[in-house]
Amino acid sequence: MFSHVMLGANDVAESKKFYDALMEVLGHRPGLMDEKGRCFYYEKTGVFALSKPIDGEPACNGNGSTLGFAAANPEMVDAWHAAGLAHGGKAIEDPPGIREGSGKKMYLAYLRDPSGNKICALHLMK
Repeated sequence: MFSHVMLGANDVAESKKFYDALMEVLGHRPGLMDEKGRCFYYEKTGVFALSKPIDGEPACNGNGSTLGFAAANPEMVDAWHAAGLAHGGKAIEDPPGIREGSGKKMYLAYLRDPSGNKICALHLMK
């Protein structure tokens, strides 16, 4: 459904360190920097990118926006959350755990990244 997602970052190098740690837990390679100072994580299913906003204004989080990353199991979600906290993320909402909604059971964890973006790791349980 999506080709790519790009998040604004006030300090792309700092955000790269944060996301490299999270992506490693999820089994992805470190991001690649381009000549414009942007960072890209390329996978078969799409691209995740970090960039300073092109309008020159500070990056800011979208109120009501969340970017979710798929995790293979609850242990991976917990490791993702721990890696995020160890690399400058901030814990938000409830602690990692099971949530139920729309007839689905999910294991989730939420963080704010170094630029304030709300992100989540999610394992859809059977």
